[in-house]
Amino acid sequence: MSQKNRLADTHSHRLFLFVAVCSVFGVALGGTASRAEIYQCSTADIPSNECLTQNYTTKMLEGMSGGLVAGASAALAVTWQSWQRKGS
Repeated sequence: MSQKNRLADTHSHRLFLFVAVCSVFGVALGGTASRAEIYQCSTADIPSNECLTQNYTTKMLEGMSGGLVAGASAALAVTWQSWQRKGS
């Protein structure tokens, strides 16, 4: 394997690792934010009709999937930006 291929392979591994780590953090933060919203809704003095009829599992999964997308997108954007700076 040539030096150039090895370098490209290393960059790919770093990208995948960075996206994976940011995605995991995004899932954790999205789930935590959803859980806090559910708690705030359930402990309100006068809960709204939406609060009483929502499915908590679905709400958590929505938050976690939103966090996953946000984390992966942020990782890709930062990586792309750093590669653009190195190329300039």
